[in-house]
Amino acid sequence: MEIQDRLAPLLVGAVRDAVSYHELLLQNNTLADREDYEEHFLQLTQFFEHVKELYKRIEDEVGLPLDKIVPP
Repeated sequence: MEIQDRLAPLLVGAVRDAVSYHELLLQNNTLADREDYEEHFLQLTQFFEHVKELYKRIEDEVGLPLDKIVPP
């Protein structure tokens, strides 16, 4: 996957927000299909790690360090 420099921070932030949202959703004890959400969350976190790796490759060109988008 190739990320355009100008869209890369947006992609990282969007996936970060999705991970945070689903993390909160999993804390809700009223989920009907909890296993489906857990599987989706696992895939989403794996995708997030992949996106961060891709971002690190173009971080210098983008001019915005990853740790400014996703604090350590």
